[in-house]
Amino acid sequence: MSKVLTWSLSLVLLGTAVLMTATRLSYASGNSPQTNSSVQEFWNKFRAAVIKGDKASVTALTRFPVEMPYGMASVKNRTQLISRYRKVFKGQTDAAKCFRTAKPQSDPDNAKLFSVACKNAAGHEVIIYSFARTANGWKFVGLDNLNE
Repeated sequence: MSKVLTWSLSLVLLGTAVLMTATRLSYASGNSPQTNSSVQEFWNKFRAAVIKGDKASVTALTRFPVEMPYGMASVKNRTQLISRYRKVFKGQTDAAKCFRTAKPQSDPDNAKLFSVACKNAAGHEVIIYSFARTANGWKFVGLDNLNE
């Protein structure tokens, strides 16, 4: 009986080790749970809208209020985003230029969040665009400057 128990325990431990290794490799290669087709599909739409300057599409892909960096009021609705569009997407970085090559970065603590980092005028990657999965799909939810 003890050989059967030892053998069973060994198989369980081996299976657990294999599963943990596969999970680590998946995360290391960028295949975290949220790096899936829905994130990529959303990112492609949002990125294209910003690059084109398509304000209507950007607002449709946004959840309000949009959080802004310290000292700046949040963007409360579509009308405000359209009027503050330049400040949000060209104020601290050139988002259209950045988004051409930027890749979404998953939040390791929350599969419903991802972000995209862009460089400021000094060339430091400190401007962060945040996105969240909502009941209506992925949405743009915030902008932050890590230097502020």
